[in-house]
Amino acid sequence: MTAPLVTILDDEPEIRQILTDTLEEAGFRTQSFSRAREFEASLKRVTPDVCLVDLSLPDTDGLALVHRLALEQGAAVIIISGRAQVQDRVTGLELGADDYITKPFDPAEVVARIRARLRGGPRVMTQSGSSAHFNGWTAHFDRYLLEDESGGETPFSHAEGEVLRLFLESPKRLISRAQMQESLGGAAGDSFDRAMDVRISRLRTKLREDPKNPRLIKTIYGAGYIFLGDVSWS
Repeated sequence: MTAPLVTILDDEPEIRQILTDTLEEAGFRTQSFSRAREFEASLKRVTPDVCLVDLSLPDTDGLALVHRLALEQGAAVIIISGRAQVQDRVTGLELGADDYITKPFDPAEVVARIRARLRGGPRVMTQSGSSAHFNGWTAHFDRYLLEDESGGETPFSHAEGEVLRLFLESPKRLISRAQMQESLGGAAGDSFDRAMDVRISRLRTKLREDPKNPRLIKTIYGAGYIFLGDVSWS
């Protein structure tokens, strides 16, 4: 079985070397880039399993790049950045990143976070097909698109797709925060909870839910979430 491919985008050669050595020792294949232009050109040839992206890049806005990756690529996106402010973390997650690691970092933690991302996700088809139909919507997990009854399409990110798929595979069943953490990976705690809140909020917006009284994704305070739609797969 081919080892997962991790691409590294960072303009600091020392960081690229540390990550390359650590990941290859852990059994991953790697490609590293110092410029976003080279990195994006490589994505036209091969889709990695995970992209590690620094935000402080010399030739592009790192957050804008993360947003494009989340919408256009099937890879998980993990930000590795020296920006440690809470707002930077929140913005990165809102734009579609799957995880956010601050510098300086422990290389072993990066390996653990990558493995956690690869344990789940919409790329692994556990149902009979890649499209789910519910309440007038169709979620196309092979194309990362939500389609409404009139054929209008709304893209969703890899990170949002992980959460949506978890709901659609367990409709009308309570899903606790602990179950979400176990299924989706990531370290339990405030950072994981905030990431889930952001992704669920974005999914509700894309499903045109009333934020005060959502009809599909219900919050059960103190317990978790429940998806109330009827779901079929194709």
